[in-house]
Amino acid sequence: MSQENTERLGIVTSGSLNKGVEARLDGSASVEDIAVGRYVTIEGKKRRFFGMITDISLGVIDQKLTVTPPDVSDPFIAEVLAGTSTYGTLHISPYLTIGGDATSLTEGPQPVKTIPSHFSPVNSASQQDVELVFGKEDEKRFWIGNPLDMETRLCLDMERLVERSSGVFGKSGTGKTFFTRQLLIGMLQKSKAVNLIFDMHSEYGWEGSSEQGLKVKALKQLFPAKVAVFTLDEESSKRRGVLTDFIVRIGYDEIEPADMALLRQTLNLTEPAIGAVYQFRERFGKNWLEKATNPGNSDETRDLLKELNIHESTFQNLQRGLAIIKRLPFIEPHAPADAVTHILDHLNRGTNVVLEFGKCNDITAYALVANLLTRRIYARYREKTEKAMAENSTGPQPLVITIEEAHKFLNPEVASQTIFGTIAREMRKYNATLLIIDQRPSGIDDEVMSQVGTKATFLLDNERDIDSVLSGVSGKSELKSVLAKLASKQQALIFGHAVPMPVAFQPREYGSAESYKDLIPNGGTEAVKQAEQDIEELWG
Repeated sequence: MSQENTERLGIVTSGSLNKGVEARLDGSASVEDIAVGRYVTIEGKKRRFFGMITDISLGVIDQKLTVTPPDVSDPFIAEVLAGTSTYGTLHISPYLTIGGDATSLTEGPQPVKTIPSHFSPVNSASQQDVELVFGKEDEKRFWIGNPLDMETRLCLDMERLVERSSGVFGKSGTGKTFFTRQLLIGMLQKSKAVNLIFDMHSEYGWEGSSEQGLKVKALKQLFPAKVAVFTLDEESSKRRGVLTDFIVRIGYDEIEPADMALLRQTLNLTEPAIGAVYQFRERFGKNWLEKATNPGNSDETRDLLKELNIHESTFQNLQRGLAIIKRLPFIEPHAPADAVTHILDHLNRGTNVVLEFGKCNDITAYALVANLLTRRIYARYREKTEKAMAENSTGPQPLVITIEEAHKFLNPEVASQTIFGTIAREMRKYNATLLIIDQRPSGIDDEVMSQVGTKATFLLDNERDIDSVLSGVSGKSELKSVLAKLASKQQALIFGHAVPMPVAFQPREYGSAESYKDLIPNGGTEAVKQAEQDIEELWG
């Protein structure tokens, strides 16, 4: 049953199904060469087990050695002790069986329901083992990086990824944005879903920037025929040389009370002020905002407030908040064109839409626009899906909505009021899911986090954030130790619906001409030619 090109590490000495197994490291293997997150196989008598090293410890046969350590200045004595009196111990969490029994052979890797017997050999996982578990790159699987300490390509099933909402977490500067670009490219290439990306910092449309301030190509440059760039800030787009497909404007009549409720904290609105918004909407319909900001002369205003039973201080608080909204450069009394219709036209054609915010990237503008547009788009998706169900026909193309600073939309206070909370809870009921990007996952409502199917987390240094990301996950304590040992940049742990087991990995390289060429299949496109030209300019 053993695989070729594997390194023997040790043998199983104890363990349990719930807590994992302990393996004693062979004297020929150095404990310093072993890292948590590394994959191993265990050769049981009837099954092969595939698991992850989650902890490493040192042991001694005689406890006296820890009280009175021997003189190991002589290399010979040190070597003798290392092989006889001292040893290393690996804690391994087995996740799957990958052969050796009839079910694994016919149906592929299976979740573990037992543990290997005493003294079963433990080996480093081979490339073939990893490919057996995660698959090779094909029409559905996208190469996202390499498992730690391995050169094997780690592939992600993009169809399964978009079946449920997913999330990318990690503190600032760890590589979230670079990895998110790769996920979006993977969805674009390998899934049937289209993306609507609310691009707060203009990183996903035409071009982005690296930690060193270098420019990197984003989706529109790599896939010009499959990506449309919409913008709220035409001047910013022109300065950056971005060719945009549509200029988004929001009319007063498009803003609903639910949008204002989301902005209560941002605009410092009181609860009575939000109540007043609903009263104005009920009294004046779509013209409520115009009437609330221009109610007439003082007598007319006083009579109106008395009629609606709104206190004057509440009304003043509301007007201060609405004044901030009206000063946003993309807000107009009447929008010249319906942004939702244009977005849906592109999505229906299979074109991914990136909405850049330019200089309008404060949280007030971002939260207002993302919530307003998503609410209306989701309503159309719901109508189409219900109609398709009634007619027994195909529904709309699956939609993934990408949002940054997700805790602003999905914190416990507002998650029940925002469309994003609704989409997360309904999972894929109406063919729409979320891709949420955040550095403060502890700020996201627990119920919403429990509905996030696949999570990729880079380094987090806050205990509450770590607990939030790992909540409800089997083997939480073991994964916590793996997460804590990740490098500060470009290493992540991914687990959940789209992967058969958790995996610590290093995302594939992104930003060089060669990486662009690798990302674009079927040579001959303009983007491939441009990548080849970049390589020539770089190395010619």
